Amino acid sequence: MRVGMLTGGGDCPGLNAVIRAAVRKGIQHYGDEFVGFMEGWRGVLDDVTMPLTLETTSGILHRGGTILRSSRTNVKKIPGGFEKCLEVIQKHKLDALIALGGDDTQSISLALAERGLKCVGVPKTVDNDLSGTDACFGFDTAVSIATEAVDRLHSTAEAHNRVMVVEVMGRDAGWIAVTSGIAGGADVILVPEVPIDIDEVCRLVTYRREHGKLFSIVVVAEGATFPGGEQESHGTNVDSFGHVRLSGIGQVLAEEIEKRTKYETRSVNLGHTQRGGTPTAYDRMLATRYGVAAIDLLHAGKSSRLVVLRGTEITDIPLADAIAKTRTVGEDLLAVIKGLQPPPPAV
Repeated sequence: MRVGMLTGGGDCPGLNAVIRAAVRKGIQHYGDEFVGFMEGWRGVLDDVTMPLTLETTSGILHRGGTILRSSRTNVKKIPGGFEKCLEVIQKHKLDALIALGGDDTQSISLALAERGLKCVGVPKTVDNDLSGTDACFGFDTAVSIATEAVDRLHSTAEAHNRVMVVEVMGRDAGWIAVTSGIAGGADVILVPEVPIDIDEVCRLVTYRREHGKLFSIVVVAEGATFPGGEQESHGTNVDSFGHVRLSGIGQVLAEEIEKRTKYETRSVNLGHTQRGGTPTAYDRMLATRYGVAAIDLLHAGKSSRLVVLRGTEITDIPLADAIAKTRTVGEDLLAVIKGLQPPPPAV
């Protein structure tokens, strides 16, 4: 079988581990050949490729980023885009395609599958918000980086009696904020799932001061908003899928906290540091399992499927189900956050 591979959307640690695993299993056990498309769907449209062999994928397991590079290219927005993709795929005599990406990338996979191409998706989103899977690779690494940052900020916050607001990734779901916030001992954790109650935020910060703790840590997801407000963004430009570049809620929140409480407050935006660097052992393992499962799925004759983690088992679901909705933080974890905070005074 001749198989194409690509990585779309934002990069994250573990992409190379998926590529390596699929190639090794495919070549050594099935006699497959692989073609890598550069920079996601753009590489398919422009026919820019690299060979994926045992040699070209050797030594990439621990590397962050992706040897195939990536882009946020929306084939739907390009006249004749799908026809061009199918033409290039046919030119390379490919039998199937494995796409590594989130809901935007997989929406293109699904559209091509509906046009007759055998497609298998691998869930990739550092926000961990792709529906149908319990975990996406790259998330554990991002959380580890964010948690370490929160740990480090404790010392400088304490030294200056400051409130530190840490902005982390999370456009529509607060998985990184919740996990790093709880693990890092944050006093306040704010997520897109729940509008920001600034009165409650200030109450929690003030409560800590009144009970002997002279500094506070606030972790906020980039997509969190005030009631009725819009997400803070860096400019008004949008990518090809209609997403603005989120940034700034941490600074807005810090200014409001300082104005209301009179406590010195600073904000830190972790930004792309959460995407970079070498993947954790967990992410390398999960990504490897996904890569092996993806090539096995194709040889089992299955298509239009996404490999997913359910509990401790790797299985698969329809691509359409995976992109139907966003996987958000549930009430169980929101209850954990509330359980760690002092309750509001009785009325």
